[in-house]
Amino acid sequence: MNLLVKSVTPIWLVALVGALLVGILSHPGQYFVMLPIVLGVIVILTFVVQLGLGRPEGFVDRVAASVAGAVVILAVATLVLL
Repeated sequence: MNLLVKSVTPIWLVALVGALLVGILSHPGQYFVMLPIVLGVIVILTFVVQLGLGRPEGFVDRVAASVAGAVVILAVATLVLL
């Protein structure tokens, strides 16, 4: 398993867990407030993980894959929660 998959998959899992928690714990009127907060946490977590690896090779690809995957997960969650 390469570094891209190893470092991106946990971020996607956090996005999925965050979306599930928003759906379960938030009031329906707060979905569109909480999901962007989850995305903000994901972006910060992505940078923490990627900078913590200490490998500059492929940094942009890993960050882009992490954030893009999280956006897709949260977009699907938004459609489900409508």
